[in-house]
Amino acid sequence: MANHIITGFHAVEERVRRALENEGSASSLTIQYSKAGPRVKKILELAKKAGVAASQCDNRQLDALVASLPETARDHRGIVLTVAGEAQETANKVDFDQWVAAAAASEEKRTVIILDSITDPHNVGAIIRSCDQFGASLVVMPQRRGADIEANEIIARSSAGAAAWVPVAVVTNLVRAAGQLKEAGFWLYGADAGGTSVQDVTFADKTAIVMGSEGTGIARLLEEQCDTIVSIPTCGKIDSLNVSVAAGVLLYEAYRQSL
Repeated sequence: MANHIITGFHAVEERVRRALENEGSASSLTIQYSKAGPRVKKILELAKKAGVAASQCDNRQLDALVASLPETARDHRGIVLTVAGEAQETANKVDFDQWVAAAAASEEKRTVIILDSITDPHNVGAIIRSCDQFGASLVVMPQRRGADIEANEIIARSSAGAAAWVPVAVVTNLVRAAGQLKEAGFWLYGADAGGTSVQDVTFADKTAIVMGSEGTGIARLLEEQCDTIVSIPTCGKIDSLNVSVAAGVLLYEAYRQSL
């Protein structure tokens, strides 16, 4: 199996920190760096504690290591982390820490959608299709209690092929991911009945929309991370919209406001 290459100070540091927390995982990690500036020194200190091997090289070697990565990930800043025996992600699968670090440094408008415990692959596929149509920048899904984005063909079919193109990040902890988005300048909007009508909401330039399951809604700790709870006014006789339809409405409104 091929190696997985990770770049970006924050992304490298977070992966090393995970090795520090998970005993035995450091053996698959290797750091190569060119110059030991302040951020690199901090990572190297953490790597030493975690037992991650590190060696110094020149920038040409680092450039060669990242040559096959997407353009945005080739800016290694003088440090590269190699994970042995872990395949590179598919084109639309992105490293969340790396993505957030890039978003924090950018002034571009971005819309993220977070899917909390949405396990029906038909709903996930339909949401991803709306993300493609309304220009969402990223879909964030949990590693557990969510649909399997890599193995489920139903998602690919329900998304009408959009699942191959819309960036997706799978994270171990949605609450932590939400906190990282807030630190990067995102405003979090939780979708739930009884919130502020979407007609009265002005979405921020950096928006993250949180969708919960139709049965239980957004988990309490994740909802506490939200800055605003937003609802969609309806006139029907049943309780609520299907989650994929609701996501589409909110994504459209965020897109419309950005035009």
